[in-house]
Amino acid sequence: MKLGISLYSLKGAIVSGEMTVTDAIEWIAEVGGEHVEIVPVGFDLLEQPELADRIRDKAGQAGIEVSNYCVRANFIAADEQEYERTIDRVKRHVEITRRLGAKRMRHDVASRPLGDISVRNFNRDLPKLAEACRTIADYAAPYGITTSVENHGYYVQASERVQRLIHEVNRDNYRTTLDIGNFLCVDELPLTGVRHNIALASMVHLKDFYIRTPDRSPGPACPGWFPTAGSNWLRGAIVGQGDINLREVLRLIKQSRYDGCMSIEFEGVEECRSATRQGLEYARRVWDEV
Repeated sequence: MKLGISLYSLKGAIVSGEMTVTDAIEWIAEVGGEHVEIVPVGFDLLEQPELADRIRDKAGQAGIEVSNYCVRANFIAADEQEYERTIDRVKRHVEITRRLGAKRMRHDVASRPLGDISVRNFNRDLPKLAEACRTIADYAAPYGITTSVENHGYYVQASERVQRLIHEVNRDNYRTTLDIGNFLCVDELPLTGVRHNIALASMVHLKDFYIRTPDRSPGPACPGWFPTAGSNWLRGAIVGQGDINLREVLRLIKQSRYDGCMSIEFEGVEECRSATRQGLEYARRVWDEV
């Protein structure tokens, strides 16, 4: 297992200009990260492909792996032309993945407004979503790249929906970037979601949340809080300091014999570098203990 950090954890420092992307990679290596996961925060590698070269070179100099590249997409399109354009754009990101020297790429699949995330809509959309993901996986396969869906965005977030998509795509190089915390967004227990999907994971995100039931809602005016599909409330926490039973989740992952990369993904309100470092140190210590 390799423990590293997603650039998303350092979004605050990168977007504010306190750190460049290459600064962030150097920092990750300095605090003991074994890999960096590339998430475009304040930059676009399709518009700046030369930055992909600098990222690859900096990671090599720092002695860490570029583990995964994460990009946005939504294959629910207004018409066939938009659908094909989205597929073509994600294929261009496959080329960026090659340029980064990474062997994994997560692309989003679909999103709908919270009121439209019914099983009926999902069943209707599934064939076209799977067709798009299959096309991209086939495009990536000759390069040895595994593509994946992350459990986020409400619509394709519950473990069963992620499984159904993966099985419908039916490609060995199409798997899931498994975010242990994101199951809570659709009110699924993290231990349950991880147990269901760890065998399908190409990548794992370690995340933590504070959880509040509707009767204890802090309300949308409080920074960082957002609602789940079932009207509970979540706020990002430092890994190991929130309400998720991280020790048991890590025990389950270890017992599954998962041997890939895990990324700290911090999205709380605390200062991002301190919070990320604390999460990394916690995860490493607990992994060795369980």
